[in-house]
Amino acid sequence: MARLTIAHISDLHAGSPYFVPSLMDRVVIEINELEPDLVLCTGDLTEMGFRQDYLVAKEYIERIECPQLVVIPGNHDARNVGYVHFEELIGPRWQTLQAGDVTIVAVDSTEPDLDHGQIGRARYEWLKEKFAAPAGFRIFMLHHHLLPVPGTGRERNIVYDAGDLLEVLQECGVNMVLGGHKHVPYAWRLERLFVINAGTCSSLRLRGNTKACYNIVRIDGDHVEVVRKYPFHGTETLIDFVPSTASFEKYIRPVPGEDRR
Repeated sequence: MARLTIAHISDLHAGSPYFVPSLMDRVVIEINELEPDLVLCTGDLTEMGFRQDYLVAKEYIERIECPQLVVIPGNHDARNVGYVHFEELIGPRWQTLQAGDVTIVAVDSTEPDLDHGQIGRARYEWLKEKFAAPAGFRIFMLHHHLLPVPGTGRERNIVYDAGDLLEVLQECGVNMVLGGHKHVPYAWRLERLFVINAGTCSSLRLRGNTKACYNIVRIDGDHVEVVRKYPFHGTETLIDFVPSTASFEKYIRPVPGEDRR
């Protein structure tokens, strides 16, 4: 498998009083300096799904210089019939992309005006079809958590059909799942599947002493490294793993009460 650099951003929350333009400006600058092969955004571009908030988010997204960019909506984007604006201003809510021998399938896990999400049995065959072609590495994108993440509270935050969906993804040979939602970066391994969660890249809706951040995923042959990048600051390795053997080392166990400045 060839080398591939991916910037994984999530949870912009444009329109929120906690949205920080200078943070988002810095994220755009850093990503453009990184020159990634892909930029993947796992939702919550807006706070309430209003058109004006989408226009603000769209301006930032359009400044990102990357040959391939995939964006899906989050639960905040689906508020107030906001998915209509998403489709008009951002793009389709369900996408597939082939980048070399890497297959990416991105889905809308939201339900209008509800914070929880689901994929639904009607979509499982579609997922199997999209992942059926030969690929060296398979990535699945959704907004909601596929597995519980420590420090994210007692509110329901995983997709309702997570168990069935996990079985489908395992059957499809998916290597990595990318998500966002509760603003806490984390990494899990479940059998041969690696589930990577991103924090918020530009909001101060932060739990404990966590910081605004985004992920950088580097795929180099049979090795994958995921690091957290703090706008204006440095990086910390979150996890690295070997897809062929599912061996891994997790360097950071981020807990919302910890301050890692």
